[in-house]
Amino acid sequence: MDNLNTYLFIAAILFSLGMFGVITRRNAIAVLMGIELILNSANLNFLAFAKFGGMNMSGHIFALFVIIMAAAEAAVALAIIINIYNNFKSINVDEVRELRQ
Repeated sequence: MDNLNTYLFIAAILFSLGMFGVITRRNAIAVLMGIELILNSANLNFLAFAKFGGMNMSGHIFALFVIIMAAAEAAVALAIIINIYNNFKSINVDEVRELRQ
């Protein structure tokens, strides 16, 4: 049961759910959650290939960098969303098109 195909299948499901969340949602928080699912699927792939590719540490190091980048992305994106909510009183992505001007 513990083989590479299982990990890749779960990562593909996570990636698909993340893409579905990013494409279909209009709420900025839901879009961020979809991006986090995509990053988690990448982490799962890094760790699976590290485990089944000779147990080298490069996959673990890349996964650690992705976790650090995801935490920074979440902090910056939530600060931007709070600022958008303070200015427009909405976090709907379609309603905030006035930012382009």
